[in-house]
Amino acid sequence: MTDFTRMERNELHSNRNQLLKRYDRFRSRRLNLDMARGKPCSEQLDLSLGLLDCVNTENYTSDDGTDYRNYGGLDGIAEAKRLVADYLEVQPDELIVGGNSSLSLMHDTVVRAILHGVVDSQVKWGKLPKIKFLCPAPGYDRHFSMCEYLNIDMIPVELDESGPDMDAVEKLVASDETIRGMWCVPKYSNPTGTTYSDEVVERLARMKTKASDFRIFWDNAYAVHHLTETPDRLKNILTSCKEAGNSERVFIFGSTSKITLPGAGIAMMAASRKNIEFTKKQLSIQTIGPDKINQLRHVRFFRNLSDIESHMKKHAAIIRPKFEAVQRILEKELGGKNIARWSRPNGGYFISLDTMAGCAKKVVEMASAAGVKLTPAGATYPFGNDPLDRNIRIAPTFPPLNQVETATELLAVCVQLASIDKLVAKSESSM
Repeated sequence: MTDFTRMERNELHSNRNQLLKRYDRFRSRRLNLDMARGKPCSEQLDLSLGLLDCVNTENYTSDDGTDYRNYGGLDGIAEAKRLVADYLEVQPDELIVGGNSSLSLMHDTVVRAILHGVVDSQVKWGKLPKIKFLCPAPGYDRHFSMCEYLNIDMIPVELDESGPDMDAVEKLVASDETIRGMWCVPKYSNPTGTTYSDEVVERLARMKTKASDFRIFWDNAYAVHHLTETPDRLKNILTSCKEAGNSERVFIFGSTSKITLPGAGIAMMAASRKNIEFTKKQLSIQTIGPDKINQLRHVRFFRNLSDIESHMKKHAAIIRPKFEAVQRILEKELGGKNIARWSRPNGGYFISLDTMAGCAKKVVEMASAAGVKLTPAGATYPFGNDPLDRNIRIAPTFPPLNQVETATELLAVCVQLASIDKLVAKSESSM
């Protein structure tokens, strides 16, 4: 491969002409491909069809005879709490098992803190002149949208291969009392695939914060979403917080949305017992109880954590070839050209691609014009503002393999075209 940044102008123009011909051929095919969101494909959803049959007219009670068709069970059924406790590596009494959406649990937790504070608050968050959250970036766009909706200021923190920049995090939380929260996707992070190192987890648990009621919102969405036989390991943040004397610091969230059926999974929240009891009192005003029948379905479908892990290996067998295809094509098209870099995750749902600075929006627009829909450039940063305009999130799980290959090849062509235009413009401006 030839380094584009070392090419003469005539070489760049020659490559551009060849790439334009390829791009025009893609446009002539009138493609309509979608790689914008990390959704399971139909083959993955088929793995969980047994959920629809494992509870029936003869099978809707607990082992002790409790009728799960009725009211009650505010924090989830006992069987689901035992299953989820193993999944999140916590104790059953450190859990709330709710409806189908972990995002709803996160939203409600933040809103309750605004209205009433958290268990160790001296003042309701909503009474503060300003609320700020730290946001490792690139990160999850829905976390950022939630903050924007709730008028919470966001402070981006750089995310590297071991987690957020902890020197920056520690400095910020130690000096600013209005920083009340921090978003984290700690395992196979969206979109980079980063898993936080043990050191990062320990520093998050131990760090000194000016706000006594600072909270980490630990969105462990991809806890078992491995792509390899040697999965990443994530240190237990709740245990680390307890050992550091900061037991109430963390709220942990998860769901089965990309394990079973996204619209009909179960969501969960874990925290210290003190946090959980405080939350349950507030939750009792909001609901009489979650969908216990759906929780029972999951308990019958997954008898234990081993069943979940076996199930996720079937998921991996379906989506791994798609991730491998993206890696293969990016390496073939972009490797050695010094115009892009991308993540090689061991799990999760995304690949993060960084173009040359100032190229991401143009790449996404060109891909869209040729029939491939990608996540909007900038979406992985607070307020949709990628300061370097370089990050693109690739979501390969939903389309069929042949479409993933086509979309990735087109994407790579667009990256090369945008890069050449950038390099030519830079060359001309320096003349």
